[in-house]
Amino acid sequence: MALLGDAAVAMWWNVAQDHQTEFHEWHSKEHLPERLSIPGFNRGSRWQRENGGDFFVIYELAAYETLISEAYLARLNNPTRWSKTMMPLHRDMVRSQCRVVASSGRGVATYMSTITLSPQNGQHARLENYLRPVLAKLPERFGVTSAHLLRTQTPQVATTKEQQIRGGDAIADWIILVSGHDASSLRTVASVVLNRDTLCDNGAETSEYGEPFRLIHTMTPQDV
Repeated sequence: MALLGDAAVAMWWNVAQDHQTEFHEWHSKEHLPERLSIPGFNRGSRWQRENGGDFFVIYELAAYETLISEAYLARLNNPTRWSKTMMPLHRDMVRSQCRVVASSGRGVATYMSTITLSPQNGQHARLENYLRPVLAKLPERFGVTSAHLLRTQTPQVATTKEQQIRGGDAIADWIILVSGHDASSLRTVASVVLNRDTLCDNGAETSEYGEPFRLIHTMTPQDV
């Protein structure tokens, strides 16, 4: 399995250009090490679109129960002074706590495409049954190294201090991640293999796309 665990936190946001230098320093020097010191956090990575300040961050978790662990909730409810300064700068925040439905491929490559989608009413099984074999074969394509399907399942816990600072987060539903070393290959996957019409014909109601993100920094517990 390419993703390191059975659950994940997938997040998108943007940061104004004037604050990006400090944001990168904070996220690399404090936030990633803080998260990867929590038991159950197996890998964290930050990605950025090359044409702006849009970010994608994913934390790969050993198990879904990590999302409600005392250690994780303690961090979410006790942000550092630097985090309190940076959290309000996260704009248009989307934060999804997910189960990993399917994952194939190897390692971490340079680029990541994200597609967010929702199934049509009553079409959950049909859409999943279509996506599983398609995603399993994607790493065989030139320039593609991995493909994953996540499904959001938000734990029933009280709003945390970090969420309060950000002013509330939007949530994605289903998430497709496709990674590779060639950005044009990922664009082809999005426009040909996983385009809106194809997904709609196989049970998707809505889908959102964007330019691939480029890897900025990744970390595992061994780096902390």
